[in-house]
Amino acid sequence: MLKILGRKTSSNVQKVLWVADEIGLKYERTDIGGPFGGNDKPDYLKLNPNGKVPTIIEDDGWVMWESNAITRYLAARHAPGTLYPNDLRQRASAERWMDWQSNTVSPQMVMVFRGLVRTPPEKRDPKTIAAGRDGLSKLMAIMDRHLADNAYMAGPQFTVGDIPLGIAAWRWYAMPIEREDYPNLKRWSDALAKRKPYQTHIMQPLE
Repeated sequence: MLKILGRKTSSNVQKVLWVADEIGLKYERTDIGGPFGGNDKPDYLKLNPNGKVPTIIEDDGWVMWESNAITRYLAARHAPGTLYPNDLRQRASAERWMDWQSNTVSPQMVMVFRGLVRTPPEKRDPKTIAAGRDGLSKLMAIMDRHLADNAYMAGPQFTVGDIPLGIAAWRWYAMPIEREDYPNLKRWSDALAKRKPYQTHIMQPLE
């Protein structure tokens, strides 16, 4: 059985849980990281030298880390042609949006999410939170414009390209912040909210 190491409140772990449930994989998850610790222990660092979550271990002992890479791998192995498109250009588009989430959206999200959700009120930096919110809003606007002509991030069907950004969208709508009206983003987010794995792993209280 697939082993997933990482706490369920981590957005990066949520990517892997979401894709695993979309595929119908059986797995067992172990709490690692955050308040549970363990990610700095020698045994874990042998698996993942970065000391981050998630890490997966397959039945034969093969180890993989980096959330987007794990998400792509599981989709490519178990859901080729659906979650992982056969069409090379559609696949490249999906992977582009995954990389964009990691490289562009995540830094802005961290400023807001950590500032509001994981920092006590007396230690918050309002200027940093506001700057992150403004930057994040501009990125949500990019998605909104793209989704005006696309049902999903990589085209007409749900793919791995929707998973990392779907988590970002949930946090955008769930955080206590000012939000502009992005109708296409909302339509897409509402479509994701109808998926059982999204309800199970993503639509949870922020912590």
